[in-house]
Amino acid sequence: MTPSPAAPADLVITGCTALLHADADGQVEFAEDASIAVRGGIIEAIGVGVELPYAVERIDARGQLAMPGLINCHTHAPMVALRGIAEDLPTEEWFNDVVWPIESNLTDIDVELGARLACAEMIRGGVTCFADHYFSMDTVAAVVEECGIRAHLGEAYFSSQGPGGRERSLEFALRHRGGADGRITTALAPHAPYTVDDADLAATAGLAREHGLPVHIHAAENRDQTDSSLARHGLTPIEVLARTGVLAGDLDVLIAHGTGIIERDLPVLERGGGRTAVATAPRGYLRFAWPTTTPVRALREIGVPVGLATDGAASNGSLDVWESMALTSLIQKSTEGDPRWLTSRQALHHATLQSARAVGLGERIGSLAPGRKADIILVDLTGPHTQPVHDLAATLVHSARASDVRTTIVDGRVLMRDRELLTLDVPGVVRELGERLPALVDRSHGRRIQEYDA
Repeated sequence: MTPSPAAPADLVITGCTALLHADADGQVEFAEDASIAVRGGIIEAIGVGVELPYAVERIDARGQLAMPGLINCHTHAPMVALRGIAEDLPTEEWFNDVVWPIESNLTDIDVELGARLACAEMIRGGVTCFADHYFSMDTVAAVVEECGIRAHLGEAYFSSQGPGGRERSLEFALRHRGGADGRITTALAPHAPYTVDDADLAATAGLAREHGLPVHIHAAENRDQTDSSLARHGLTPIEVLARTGVLAGDLDVLIAHGTGIIERDLPVLERGGGRTAVATAPRGYLRFAWPTTTPVRALREIGVPVGLATDGAASNGSLDVWESMALTSLIQKSTEGDPRWLTSRQALHHATLQSARAVGLGERIGSLAPGRKADIILVDLTGPHTQPVHDLAATLVHSARASDVRTTIVDGRVLMRDRELLTLDVPGVVRELGERLPALVDRSHGRRIQEYDA
């Protein structure tokens, strides 16, 4: 065994059960009484009987499980400010009558407060990385840098904004790529094929190739969008992305939702030259009563990773990726009519490595192994709702809750310890946001930032 370096490690975790490995075929490896050593934001050693150096900080994690931090592969973090304001509405009314009129009121301060509250919720729920697609993203990036979480950020735009929208998305992506000591990665973020025209999509594809940037976009969100696209263009939204060059060549593309993906789309997705991935946020689909869900099984068969997501809290009600993991498993069983799919072990793979691949970080996060980033959560499994444990994977997916996360670590830095947030002031954020809500939610002006007509 290699001798310990003379310099102390930054962090040592002892006495935990560790989730070391999960794969799409349902193979999961757990190690009991494991230890983890972290140095410079990287896992230096992990396992049973590893030689542990002296450390600046130590955590006794007996009775807890260490696993890779969860990844929210598609959300609109500042929309927590709109949580519960547009309930029990079909998609078109949700957008046109409530959300897009309110979003025309957004200021940088509203976005900042929403991002702070969202990051607090995610850190407390064991989310160590999130992919955000929203407006005023310089503000979100500043919050990410300050609070210590990891993020994949894109400045959203519509064609109705003119060329300036696309240019701002590019400028943001270039300005913040590699920011926050490498915790920020960036993407171009056209909203969707029904709000971004073919010329802008083609220009986006060109800019992405020129600058080596991925693309994060909503597409085939629901079956109605697919049917409407077929009626108008003779092409599905996925085929529109291929025609405009977004799903072509070597571009990496993250598609949000994809519940409207149909069989003819699968060869198109399979032919995508870069990394094509889909983010699924099942709770919102249930709330909107969409008749289909993300075709996880079909996507898996063609090698497209499916990451777990929540979408924004305005449509989901929360930013709880634990719930997304359980719902993905349950809805897939129901949709496929097969209780053997999606298993708890497969769901863990979607929550960890597949989610990491979806946001382009599959070589850095998503598993606990030497050389990986130290994005680690400690989960308390001693509660009555998680006992007894007959199948640890099933306990994690179907019994554990976001509130069971005791400690959240990103890049080796402890952001929450024993449920105490260390980098965010939630009461102050809630107080200030409450003072701003009357102006934010006012719709008497009759404006909206865009029209939903998919």
